[in-house]
Amino acid sequence: MDDEALERLVLEAKAGDPWAFGRIFDAFYEPLYRFVANRVDRPSDAEDLTQLVFVKALEALPRYEQRGVPFGGWLFRLARNTIIDHARTRHVHADLDAAAYRASEQAGPAEVTLLRQDLEMVARALADLTDEQREAIELRFFAGLSAREAAEVMGKQEGTIRGLQFRAIAALRRSLGLDLDLGPDNDRAGDGPAGRT
Repeated sequence: MDDEALERLVLEAKAGDPWAFGRIFDAFYEPLYRFVANRVDRPSDAEDLTQLVFVKALEALPRYEQRGVPFGGWLFRLARNTIIDHARTRHVHADLDAAAYRASEQAGPAEVTLLRQDLEMVARALADLTDEQREAIELRFFAGLSAREAAEVMGKQEGTIRGLQFRAIAALRRSLGLDLDLGPDNDRAGDGPAGRT
């Protein structure tokens, strides 16, 4: 959905049109759910919290003003605050390692084992990032937000989010052994594709 169509739906939803709010719900449910699910342990909590975000959004919608802030960023900020409130009240903190054990139900034992190993490597690599880097990666890639929307959620400048993302990806590549920078000082310079002429 483009920004103009979303802005029109937001205006209609603010005016009390339930169909418009339903379209907003449809557009944002999956990315919000993924964002929340990566921060809580149980899928049932993720579903409940995602629904709560939309309830809060519906309640706050009459007070929402554009002010240069994308609506998606506003929704994800609500989600972030809802997760923080949930963690405070339940004393449960999201664990990225929990995502490593959510393997596909249709996969066989060998595929599940390989998937779990890969996911555990990624979870360890994500755990090595700073909190801000990890949150930038979660917002940009797990939730699918733009850099501008992620900046709004995190209360940072868009350039800061891009920098966090760049450093996080570089750290993840190194941690996962995917660092392909094979310059002349590297002993393997002639072994890989970058060393071929």
